[in-house]
Amino acid sequence: MHTNERSLRERVTALLARPDEIMLEAGAGGELLVARLRAVIAALLLLLPLANTLAGGSISDTLVGLAATVLINVFAQAWLMLARRRRRFLWLPFATAAFDVTVTSLVLLLLASDQLPAGTNSMVVWCGYVLAILLTALRNDGRTTLFAGLLAIMQYGALVLAIFAAATSPEQLISSDYGSVTASAQVQRMVLLAIVTVITAMVVYRLQRLVEMSGSDGLTGLPNRTWLLHRMPRLFDAAKHDGDSLTLALINLDHFRRINSEIGNRAADRALCQVVAVIGELTDEREWLVRLRGEEFVLVLRKPLGTAWERVDALRRLVAERAFEPERGAESIRLSFSAGLVSYPHDGQDLSQLLRCADQRLQMAKRDGRNRVVARES
Repeated sequence: MHTNERSLRERVTALLARPDEIMLEAGAGGELLVARLRAVIAALLLLLPLANTLAGGSISDTLVGLAATVLINVFAQAWLMLARRRRRFLWLPFATAAFDVTVTSLVLLLLASDQLPAGTNSMVVWCGYVLAILLTALRNDGRTTLFAGLLAIMQYGALVLAIFAAATSPEQLISSDYGSVTASAQVQRMVLLAIVTVITAMVVYRLQRLVEMSGSDGLTGLPNRTWLLHRMPRLFDAAKHDGDSLTLALINLDHFRRINSEIGNRAADRALCQVVAVIGELTDEREWLVRLRGEEFVLVLRKPLGTAWERVDALRRLVAERAFEPERGAESIRLSFSAGLVSYPHDGQDLSQLLRCADQRLQMAKRDGRNRVVARES
């Protein structure tokens, strides 16, 4: 019981948390896809007033539908234009989700102004709530899903209460076209919206976990190369905008392949984790340690090159001081690393250039005897 409650709390916490860099980048692509889908759906909606007329529907319903679809198309093009500027507007997913939900409510309200039952029993329009919630799954952000679902339930609930309040007689809640309005049916529809929200949120949660696994190292739990490729462009932009310094340290453990063959894979993995833990003791929230492969790491520091050198060299000394015991009673092993440092934009304009330059300085550190940090060519 307690395990299930803890698992539920973890899921809710994960859904309410700000997605990581990979999820935000994927969400930006999802927002653009949603914007394109919205534009296509909005164009197709223009056929509904025509279909209503051909089917013998009332002129008022046709006019309401035509006005609503024209408005939807105008906004759909505006949202599409904004979505093309990827991640420029952080509020965009919430604004567009609110738009999708609110447009559905407004159309139902317009229908109710002609016939009260139309405001609750027009299932074609009511399905707009379901579509608005389902589309949030493409944004890969659980906050957007929960926001859209809660907004839909609140707005529809307010609409239902307004319709019941506006009816002066039971006959006004009965229509030959839309049937009768009953409280039980409306409660069921709000429950259905809640179910759709929960299912969509669980889909988002599952996608987040899959993407999280693709962006993190299974052994150390550190971000991996995939995370680095998605994160660095944003850090470059921030450094340009804020005038901050940005330094990358390419770190490689010394003689680790020999250590691996001497003590075995499992012990070597523990040694690797010990190094990560030691480095983590001195890093802060403005620094990110990334495992590239094997015994190679990248440490990203928002510091000038000189200050970054002092930090990495302090880490080097700390790692060298912490001997590793492969097993109880066994002879301890001294671990060390070499590192090559580069600064952005002086040493490179993109990640590939920076890593290439950092690798050259790392090789200099190896040739000069290892267990040292090189920040400039000699």
